[in-house]
Amino acid sequence: MATAASQEKNLRTPIVCVMGHVDHGKTSLLDKIRGTAVVNKEAGAITQHIGATEVPLSTIQALCKGMISGNIMVPGLLFIDTPGHHAFTNLRSRGGALADLAVLVIDVNEGFQPQTLEAIKILRQFKTPFVVAANKIDRIHGWTPHPNAPFVQTFNAQPDYVQAALDNKVYEIVGKMSDVGFSADRYDRVRDFTRNIGIVPLSAKTGEGVPDLLMVLIGLAQRFLEESLKFHVAGPGVGTILEVKEERGLGFTIDTIVYDGVVRVGDIVVIGGREKPFVTRVRALLKPKPNREIRVEERFDRVPRVTAAAGVKILAPDLELAMAGATLRVASDATVTKVTDEIARELEEAKIVVDETGIIVKADTLGSLEAIVNELREAKIPVARAEVGDISKRDLVNAQTINEPLYRVILGFNVATLPEAKEYLQTTDIKAFNSDVIYHLIDEFRKWEDDQRALAEKKRFEEIVRPGKLRYLPNCTFRQSKPAVIGVQVMGGFIKPGVTLIKPDGSKVGVIKQIQERNENISIATQGKEV
Repeated sequence: MATAASQEKNLRTPIVCVMGHVDHGKTSLLDKIRGTAVVNKEAGAITQHIGATEVPLSTIQALCKGMISGNIMVPGLLFIDTPGHHAFTNLRSRGGALADLAVLVIDVNEGFQPQTLEAIKILRQFKTPFVVAANKIDRIHGWTPHPNAPFVQTFNAQPDYVQAALDNKVYEIVGKMSDVGFSADRYDRVRDFTRNIGIVPLSAKTGEGVPDLLMVLIGLAQRFLEESLKFHVAGPGVGTILEVKEERGLGFTIDTIVYDGVVRVGDIVVIGGREKPFVTRVRALLKPKPNREIRVEERFDRVPRVTAAAGVKILAPDLELAMAGATLRVASDATVTKVTDEIARELEEAKIVVDETGIIVKADTLGSLEAIVNELREAKIPVARAEVGDISKRDLVNAQTINEPLYRVILGFNVATLPEAKEYLQTTDIKAFNSDVIYHLIDEFRKWEDDQRALAEKKRFEEIVRPGKLRYLPNCTFRQSKPAVIGVQVMGGFIKPGVTLIKPDGSKVGVIKQIQERNENISIATQGKEV
């Protein structure tokens, strides 16, 4: 019979996906819960990748100050922080699909934004239960902060006009939720969370209302996991690779979210690779300490096994072949062929359909690649190649074969330009953009494209033959013929070599071979000049 301790170990940690519009405070909210400052380490302070943080029940109970009671079956919550920019629809869809629950963060002062609606669309598509975090209540005019206090307590301590202002903002969100087909109310007025969406007013900055959010999430996790009997984890582990890294003293590693089953040291795993799936064996499992973000943590605990859901760093041979964004699955000798075929099919489905001609895109993960390509498609910018990996000389050679100068471009998201490619780039007319903030990358490319089009238009305009009118200067015939050399004054427009001269009666005089001014050759002579 299994001991209580072993059963405890197999308790499933629910995955909570934190979603919402850019800059509405998703990472700041997680920083408040886990007591870290990941937001300061993000490029442009905007989350660029899915990150994972395991927050144990003990941390949640400490923050909730006795608000959670009864027999809690969940060992904690695994928060997935998803990028906010609308380019990340695909990545967020994946986050939505992975998640048991979600937190939709809305700036209470700004209300619904395009990505808010996008997140709701994804949550509806995957039927994911969610709660709304109405963030930044501390910015309401006249608000008096009570750091880390439960919402009802701090709300009751505010003056009447401040309470009324917050109520109005919450009702605006209730109205917007109704417009998109959801019944919602302030969480303390909700009786049945399966029928109504709870709105938790809070401040990620002061911590007010954060205990209430955690209490609601634990309650929802208990309720929904109980219904689907997902409390206990068993079976072969399945995960999504967040990042492939080469680390000093460890070699290549993969940061992975294990979202189902169990992964043990020594397990055979099949991993989605850049070319095809490959088989390897787990050498070590490194888990971030509780309340630490897997992407930025430096100290890890070596563990013999991980149970879903967990963020874990995996060590194994051949991980340099792995592709970020692909699937990892535990297999046995008997199932390895079947599992390999399944992952191969997944990779085939995830392949990006490219255009006959267009720009080249390189990104660090499958999700980023999908996101950028979707963004470019929306902007009607064709993509000829889209691959995961650093910018190489081969990419530049491929770009050179593109006939359209405006498409001899490589966009790199969060990737390096290899030394050989850097050198080669100096000798070509190829334009390479590299950024670790997606929308900067797209904006830079669009600006460059506009500049190039303007330059091309200017050049084309200069090449158009505009009429010039000139008169012969008396006694200024320096040579009669082969070629004739005469002095003229430009009466209007301009003249330049290559244009044909005709008389008013339409008879042809000849073609200008050369123009000189003070014995210097000039390319154009404008009105008023004597040449």
